[in-house]
Amino acid sequence: MIEKYKHLLDNVKRIHFVGIGGSGMCPLAEIMHSEGFEITGSDTAESDTLMRIRSYGIPVTMGHYPENVIGADLVVYTAAVKPDNPELVSAREHNINVIERSVMLGAVVDKYKKSVAVSGTHGKTTTTSMITQIFTMANFDPTAIIGAKLPFIGGNSRVGKSDIIVCEACEYVDTFLRIFPSVSVILNVDEDHLDYFGTLERIMQSFTSFANQTSSLVIFNGDDANTQKCIDNMFKKGQKIVTFGFGENNDFRAVITGESSVCDGFDIIYKGKKLTSIQLKVPGKYNVMNALAAAATTISMGVPPEQVKTALAEFSGAHRRFEILGKFNGITVADDFAHHPTELKATLTTAMSMGYKNVWAVFQPHTFSRTYMFLNEFAEVLSIADHTVLSEILPVRETNTQNIYAKDLAEKIDGCVWFKTFEEIADYVTKMAKPGDLIITIGGGNVYMCADMIMNRLNGQ
Repeated sequence: MIEKYKHLLDNVKRIHFVGIGGSGMCPLAEIMHSEGFEITGSDTAESDTLMRIRSYGIPVTMGHYPENVIGADLVVYTAAVKPDNPELVSAREHNINVIERSVMLGAVVDKYKKSVAVSGTHGKTTTTSMITQIFTMANFDPTAIIGAKLPFIGGNSRVGKSDIIVCEACEYVDTFLRIFPSVSVILNVDEDHLDYFGTLERIMQSFTSFANQTSSLVIFNGDDANTQKCIDNMFKKGQKIVTFGFGENNDFRAVITGESSVCDGFDIIYKGKKLTSIQLKVPGKYNVMNALAAAATTISMGVPPEQVKTALAEFSGAHRRFEILGKFNGITVADDFAHHPTELKATLTTAMSMGYKNVWAVFQPHTFSRTYMFLNEFAEVLSIADHTVLSEILPVRETNTQNIYAKDLAEKIDGCVWFKTFEEIADYVTKMAKPGDLIITIGGGNVYMCADMIMNRLNGQ
């Protein structure tokens, strides 16, 4: 833990969360509530998350008002909250300590003796979910902070009573450098968030720093050249190093045994010895790698291989990770969070292998900078689908300084069409799709709303 944050919670009784309904804020509020802190919060829109927060007796105010923070000893805010937010302004005027969410996450993680931080450009949420389910089913009683809802635990967080915590460690704006875990997992290192990092080399430097902050065990993808370079550059201080992958040089290897391209079976081999066989419900070779990472982590921390096998066999996926939403009039509708070319390639390759007559990819580009920087790569991977439909680019935190539009991407993909609204997309794909087809909405933004519209239309609503 960074020294200046070591005593962050000393003499703190009441903590106020600005934007308490956020997926990253809710778990922290739950954990701190369970530890006896008085918690209050505010948000701007009702949600299932707020209902869950209120069920603990935590008061939540709708709207941000200066008086909400009066009496608090610490105020936590998300990166989405602007500096001129009335509650942040009021807190500073009253000399109340104000910290960003990632700092609070680091402080929470630091309280657990066995902390597992899952990092990587792709696959963090699924792998964190798998690790959480394995530990829970094996009665290790973990606390967990996940970036999406895990149906097995009924939300995106879990408060356990053991000394284990599992969390995602996101690299964007070096957020994960506020976490000092005992165990770190590095799934892969790829070009992304170049609006912040600028270059792949800078991203790799950040992952090396993260590995350096790990005190006990570093588990990483030995098949990934970029990740290997990050580990090679570590200032090793006695941490144990464990590798996983398909390659024979890895400590933990996956050997595919299943013939089905939909749900892969594989053996886990540890240093030449078969530990167990795994059969997954979730599709795709990339999920075999996620499962192997989860297995390597939990087995290294004492979970018997057969209990890993049982938990992974029951793992049905996390929210928005190739989530099958239903089948309507013979047409399957799914939704996925992929928003980077590497992720899109994995998702669409899997979709195309699942035996559907046609795959309709409905993609919402996520940020102008990512679309601009990877325009050709997006065009290449989106061409994997039988049909591609685009929405306008979701700006998120940016202005369109690159003068890039969805039509620029559509022009590079044969047969691609684009629309300005989700309503137009839903009308088009429900008219064109036929029984036996798959419609999958894809993107890191709110394209799941389009999936809801598609389902409603297929249901005749």
